[in-house]
Formats: sequence, structure tokens, C-alpha cells
Amino acid sequence: MIEKRFASKVLNTLLETGASFSEIFIQKMSASSLKLEDSSIENCSSGYDLGCGLRIWNGDSTYYAYVDSIKESRILDAARVLGGAVKSTGQLKVADLIENKSAYRLSIKKYPHLISADNKKEILLSVDKTARDFSPHIVQVTASISDLEEEIFIANSLGECSGEKVVKTLLSVNVVALRKKEIRTGHKTLAETRGFEALEAGRAEKLAKEASHIAVVMLDAINAPVGLIPVVIGPAFGGVIFHEACGHGLEADSVLKDASVFKGKLGKKVASESVTAIDDSSIPHHWGSFKYDGEGFTSGSTVLIKDGILVNFINDLKSSIKMKKPRTGNGRRQSYRDSPMPRMTNTYIANGKDDPSSIIRSVNRGIYAKEFAGGQVEPATGDFVFGISEGYLIEKGEIGQPIKGATLIGNGPDILKKIEAVGNDLDFAPGFCGKGGQSVTNEVGQPTIKVSKITVGGTGKKL
Repeated sequence: MIEKRFASKVLNTLLETGASFSEIFIQKMSASSLKLEDSSIENCSSGYDLGCGLRIWNGDSTYYAYVDSIKESRILDAARVLGGAVKSTGQLKVADLIENKSAYRLSIKKYPHLISADNKKEILLSVDKTARDFSPHIVQVTASISDLEEEIFIANSLGECSGEKVVKTLLSVNVVALRKKEIRTGHKTLAETRGFEALEAGRAEKLAKEASHIAVVMLDAINAPVGLIPVVIGPAFGGVIFHEACGHGLEADSVLKDASVFKGKLGKKVASESVTAIDDSSIPHHWGSFKYDGEGFTSGSTVLIKDGILVNFINDLKSSIKMKKPRTGNGRRQSYRDSPMPRMTNTYIANGKDDPSSIIRSVNRGIYAKEFAGGQVEPATGDFVFGISEGYLIEKGEIGQPIKGATLIGNGPDILKKIEAVGNDLDFAPGFCGKGGQSVTNEVGQPTIKVSKITVGGTGKKL
């Protein structure tokens, strides 16, 4: 998008008045979306964005500016204005820019811009038909397809530069089931860093069946019990509890701001010995994966908790310097309009040794929480409340009746210590994570786990 020569000129312009670090971030993006509701296409949109973000440091202070253009004259003007915010002694010069090397490789077979609106419409209509054919109780289907193609270039005064092309495709399905006065919903999402091959081999129709199954099964739900009881949390989206209640506390900026319960606990036991937690941005095609982070650093895997011991935090360049720790490649930003910060990517509890069915059998009376709805978390403490959208009673070691109106109430760090068993069925679920006014793609994940006791709120009797 721009030449290295010009990037070096911009970086040096930013450094002229004494800044200790400079960075240029170029982004070109095209996106489109198509939405189906009531068996017809209700909305079709597309957009294009192009711009440049500039960042400098002066001591602990960060200064940021952006322009909605990559015209050289506009970028240089912005660099001079931003550089003028610093009046300091000393002057650095950028040496030759050297591209960061990455082993991360993807093969895109069907780029979104080559897929016609009619083809996308056919996928959505097939989803609609599949969901409605699943059961006569399905009365409403809403589905949407979104795709993105992005090109990024990053360079900084450390002499680093990188470039990456990103392709993302997302299908979201929401269904409503009705029987007499009972109304239940089911929701599933498929999202990957690949083209429309992600929706081949009947995967779109499979997603529609999964969402429909949740809605129909939950029509038979009874009122959830209440009390402090054993809970088995299912694989994939069950990892959202770790992400929200623990993961944000492992991001280095929260630690540096004294807003994390994990501060001062490196090398200490923070979970049961069966728990190993990892953040990995290099898993091919996963929703939170990339070749380079928002600062141009190579993606990779970071073990956060190893056998219950806290061994790492998630950091970006600035926090790694302050903590005197190696970079983990987690400096992320929503767009060129935003400054990067430490963010999770694909964050998960790793596989354990237990068979999922044996975990269920080990519970005499409890709850199986398979899917979650909305929730609330206090990041500084890890206290959480999560609604269960698909849950079941466990009675005498077997999954029983579905339950409704259930919530899990607890504390993330406390729950980590109460994990008694970790299954071997690791799975992931995609989503979006908000922080500091920015939203980025990520995945949560875990195998089936058993927590000895969690407070369950509901409208039923005490279990």
C-alpha cells in the first residue's frame, strides 16, 4: 500500500521533536453483510474504509492521530502535527526497515468479493428452510452473513515492519420456537478467518439445525433449581466464563493499573492442578487468529496458567517493556483509528485427561450448563453472573430434563480453584470482545469441566 522508503520518512518525521518511539499503521478494508428475516432478505450493505494511524511515545505518554487517507502529503502533515505534541531533547533515527518473519500461512479458496449476492442469498434461504423443516414449532428464523477483506501494513522506529492480508467470514443463525405460551430461542454462530469455503459441506445447514435443536429442546424446560451445587460446564462456549471472569485480569494493562486480581501472583498457584490455560493467535483459520498483531509482532501461543500455576500475562509492546517481559503478540486494535492495547485472541482451557461422559457420571445431582446467554462481569474482581441458555439437570450421573431461568453466580479466580475434572473434548466458539471502546474478534474454548460447587440462581426449588 505504501513503500518502505516512505514509511521510514514518516517514522523519522514523527521522531524529529524528540519522541522515543514512532509507528505507522495502514489499513484498507472492504466488508459486506446480508440479513434474512421472515424468509426474505431484509438488509444488504457494503462498505469500504482506508486510512492511516500514527503513534508516538514520550516517556509514559502516548500520542495518537489518524487520517482517512493514505495520500503521502496528508500522512506527512499529520505526522508533523502529532510530532509537535512532543518537545524533548534527543533525536532517534530509523534504520532500514526489516520485515518480521512469520510461519503463519493460510490458503483462501473463495474470496468474498468473488461471491455474488445471489449466492449469499441462497445460503441464507437454505438456512431458513433447514431451520423451519426441523420442527413445526420453529416460527421465526433470522440469519446473517458478514464478510471482510483487509490489507494491513505496519512499521515502527524499532526497525520492524510487516504486512498481512486478512479474510473473514461469519454466519449467524437465530431461531424462535413456540408451543402454546412457551417461547424459546436458539442461537449459533460460525466464524472463521477464511473465505466462503467456510460454509461448504453443509456447514450452514448444520448450524441451522443446532440452533433449532436448542430452541425446541428448551420448550420442555422446567424451572431451574437454586443453591450451591455441582456444575458441569460444556465445551466450546463454556469458555466464555474463563474469558470474561479471568482472561481480562490476565491482560497486562489491567495488572499495571492495579485492576487485576492476578497482580503479584506470577509463579503462584491460581487454579487447580488440572487447569492449563492458553492464548494462541496462530491456530489456522480460527476467528481470533492472525499473522501479525496490531503492532506488527508475530502471532504465537502463550501459556498463561500451567498446571494451576500462573506463568504469563498477555501483553503488547509497551506493557512488555514496563514489565520487562517478552512480547506475546497481543497488541490489538479495532482499526487505524485506534491505538493498540493488550487483548486476548483464541483463549482457552486446554484438554485434560477425563472422559466427558465419566465427568457427568461423577455427579449425583447437579447442572449441566451447555450454552450461555448474556452476563455481567466485574473485571477487577472476577465476580460474574451468567445466564444459561441451554442447560440440563444431572440426576444420578445422567443428563435429565432441560432447565430454564438459570444463572451462574460466582468469582472467576475462585472457580478456577474448584475445577475438579477437565475433559478431553476441547472445542471453540467465536465471538467479539469489547474493551476500551474497541471491539475485536476472538474465540473462547475449553473441554467439558466439572466445578465442585457454583451458586445457581433460578426460579425453582433448592436442589
